[in-house]
This record gives sequence, C-alpha cells and structure tokens, in this order.
Amino acid sequence: MNRTKYIFITGGVLSSLGKGIAAASIGNILESYGYSITIIKLDPYLNVDPGTMSPFQHGEVFVTDDGAETDLDLGHYERFTTTRTSQKNNWTAGRIYDTVIQKERRGDYLGKTVQVIPHVTDEIKGVIREMEGKYEFILVEIGGTVGDIESLPFLEAIRQIGLELPQEDRIFIHLTLVPTMKTTGELKSKPTQHSVKELREIGIQPDILLCRAETAIPDDIKRKLALFTNLRFEDIVSAKDVSNIYEIPLLYKQEGLGVSILRKMRLEQRKDDFEKWENWVSRRANLKSEVVVGIVGKYVKLGDSYKSLFEALCHGGVENDVKVVLESVESENLLDCNLAEIFKNIDAILVPGGFGQRGFEGMILAAEYARLNKIPYFGICLGMQVATVEYLRNVAGLKDANSMEIAEKEVENKIFLKLKELVNIEEMGHNMRLGQFSCSLKKGTFCREIYQADEIFERHRHRYEFNPPFESVLEENGMVISGKNVERNLVEMIELPGHPWFLGCQFHPEFKSRPLQPHPLFVSFIKAAKEHAARAPHL
Repeated sequence: MNRTKYIFITGGVLSSLGKGIAAASIGNILESYGYSITIIKLDPYLNVDPGTMSPFQHGEVFVTDDGAETDLDLGHYERFTTTRTSQKNNWTAGRIYDTVIQKERRGDYLGKTVQVIPHVTDEIKGVIREMEGKYEFILVEIGGTVGDIESLPFLEAIRQIGLELPQEDRIFIHLTLVPTMKTTGELKSKPTQHSVKELREIGIQPDILLCRAETAIPDDIKRKLALFTNLRFEDIVSAKDVSNIYEIPLLYKQEGLGVSILRKMRLEQRKDDFEKWENWVSRRANLKSEVVVGIVGKYVKLGDSYKSLFEALCHGGVENDVKVVLESVESENLLDCNLAEIFKNIDAILVPGGFGQRGFEGMILAAEYARLNKIPYFGICLGMQVATVEYLRNVAGLKDANSMEIAEKEVENKIFLKLKELVNIEEMGHNMRLGQFSCSLKKGTFCREIYQADEIFERHRHRYEFNPPFESVLEENGMVISGKNVERNLVEMIELPGHPWFLGCQFHPEFKSRPLQPHPLFVSFIKAAKEHAARAPHL
C-alpha cells in the first residue's frame, strides 16, 4: 500500500456550509478510483461528545458500532463511502482536553508546564495520525469556521502536520461561500478572499478552494479568486447548490476535483467505479409516484434531528421506485385535534426515537390510530415503547401501563425500566445501551421474513428496556415479541399479526442504511406505504 495521504478540509465565511458532505463526497470519489479511505471529524466545542446536547443545538447523535455518540457528519461519511466509523473518527475539544488533563494528573508530562502548544496540539496530531498506515487516504474535517477562537488548536495541529509531511502527502481544501447579491445578481468573491487571508495568517495555504454558491462560478470570478488567494485557476472548484446531497460527488467529479487531488499527490487513477452511484442518483431524480409518511415526534421542527432516519426513508423509497414525502407531525399537538383529519392523506406513520415525557401521549394516540385503521406503523426506540404501552393499555386492559421514563408518579404496571433497574444489566455510557448488539429473530415472524436471517446486529441508543414480566401479557393479548437479545434476555422487536405492517424495534436501523444498501426494514415499510396508497388514494 502507498504511504498514507492526508486531506484536511476547513471551512470559512460561515458555518453549516456542508464540510461534512464535502468530505464524504471526496471520499466517495477516491473510493471510486480504487483507494481506501477513512474520515475523521474534529469538533471544536468543549462537550466530550454530543450525547448530552439537545437535538435543537446539534442535530441527531449518530451512533457507531462500538457505541460512540458522534457528530451527524459521521452519518454522511458512512452513507457516501464504505468506511465504518468508530470512537477514533470523532474527537471534540472537550475530549482532547480531558485526555491532556488526565495525563497531567498522572504525571505523564514529568512536571512540565502543560500548554496548548505543544501538549494539546500534539494530542490532536496523535489522534489524527493514529490510523496512519491502515488507509491510503485519511480525510480530516475541522469543525467550525476559520477565525473562531475555538478552532485555533486544531488548525495549528494540522499546520504542523502539513510541515512534517512531504508536500505530495497532504492537501488543504478550504470550503467557502461565494454569495449572490440579490439586487444585482452579482457573485461576490470578497468574503472568500478574507477567509483565505485568515487561513494564511495562521500558516495554512489552501491547495484547493471549494466555492459554494447558488449557481456555477463563472471563469472570471474563478480567475479573480485564484489571483487573490495565490492559487491556480484549475484549483478553484465550483460547488453550486444541487437538488439533493447525493449529486455532490457527481458535481465534484465533473469539476475535476478527484483528478486534481490525485495529480497533486502524484497518484494514478486505478479505476473509475462510479456507475452504480450515478445510476442510483439518476433513479432517485426520476421517481414518478410518491407516498406520504407522517413522522410523529417531538423534534420534527428541525430536520437534522432525524437526519439518518430521513435518509433511510429516502433509500427505502428509491428501492420501491417512489418518492417519500415527509409530513412532520408535532406529537404534542395531537391531544386536542381530529386525528382523521391530521392523517387523512398519510400512507404510513413512523414514531422515531426521543427522550422524556413531552409529546408521549400524542404518540400513543398516533400508534392507536395506526393500529385501528390498518395504517402501516413503524416504531423506533421510543416508538416501540409507544406501541407496546398503547397496546397494553387499550387491548390488555392495563390502564396505567407506562414507562418509568414517562410516568410522573409511581404506577403499578412499569412496562419499561431504566437499565440499572434490570437484573444483570450494567450501566453503559450515561446509563444507556449504546452501539451494536445482536438480536435473534423468532421463526415464522414477519421480521425474520424481512431480514431473511436468523440473527441480526443493530445499533442502539436508549436508556430504558422492556420489563420481562410483561412479555407474557403482551403475547397473550395477540402481539408477538419477534426479536430478542439472548445474552441479556432483552426485547428487541415486536410486531402485530393481522395488521398490514405494524412493527417496533428497540434499536435504530436508520444508522445502517446506505443508498446502495437500503435497510430491509425501511424497504419493507415503504413497500407497505405504497400498497396503502394504492388502496386508499389521497383526497
């Protein structure tokens, strides 16, 4: 294998330009050329990880196989490439400083004064280079915006790595915004010029500029940018807005970004295995029919809160040749309204994960409506709690059935208990079950038919588990426990026979869905939504 090459991706002008998707798209192109890659996200905030942050602050928490609670950009990395991320792929300033302070307390620095340079920057350099030799390319995305004080230690660390490596072994790519003046329609290059100036002042000269804009960057603006940023014309790459994120690798490839990277790093293009991705993007763009899925949750106002979920539904839609239209339903608003009116044009209902009691009773009403009206229902994590509590209340007659996460007072029928309250269940990171666990599927069940497997492995992120004494009550009243974690005797999946599609799972299947490998549960769910739409056309 060739020496490991590094690509450092920074952002300027403003945040949320799409550095994560840019990094994932570059990785996608390099893999299509025959190279192995991994991607690291360095976040400048002081939280040790995003696990305790509100979805409104940070979007979804993406969970890896080894149980890391990470930035949502790692979801982009996994959906756009074949890489599988882990704890080593996401580091925050908080985690870096925590490691440095632990070393200082142990005396590892031998009495030295511990400083940002070299001790913090050395720690950052260490986590970046830890995977050296295992991949041909390591892409490193620096969170935040150039000019933010929080990002300085990370930028200093990659500046030092840039000096330590041969020039052909590292590239700095800077993503900026080229805004359009609405009154004149003129593209303005000055913000990008200033952003590159700030980057150069701390010792980093970008090798390639990715210029985000509403339209393609014309040649005269590219020449101007090249002149004022000390770059060649061909190193200014137009990153115009596209209709969906999966088109971005195609755009970058058309702009010659992949070829430019290989040329700068003195590498050859081994192959061009891009056809499957191109075909999938084309198929997605030409979907003629659609289904409407109602997402009944508490964070629906912010799309990034359910980023992986929405993408998994899209993957399932493409596999069924339908466009999935998402209808956001605030669960709190369902208590005093006409459910038939709310759901009249919805082909399927999905209740996603979440924490806390807010909106829970509205979700109960949605699950009951789906069960009684034969609408496909998919309950994920909290959504499985909702489905089982509703069933035990309204079918088994346990009127006070509830989860201890939700109940405001002590109830007799505790259907879901906190991990530490269950026998032989150890505490796992913030008292949660995190990461990949096995699930054995019961013979003859719908779940087993969907997966075509006896045992599956899925990723978890939850704090409460189904209470074992109520398993028999549930099954005696007609619901089937179709999947269990045998090692810990934990309920993983439930389903309702006789219903067109009614299923709940304790895990988060959306974390493992990919465009070219859609998750079987989402494929089956959207198929059921499509069949429901055929039976009950929209009004």
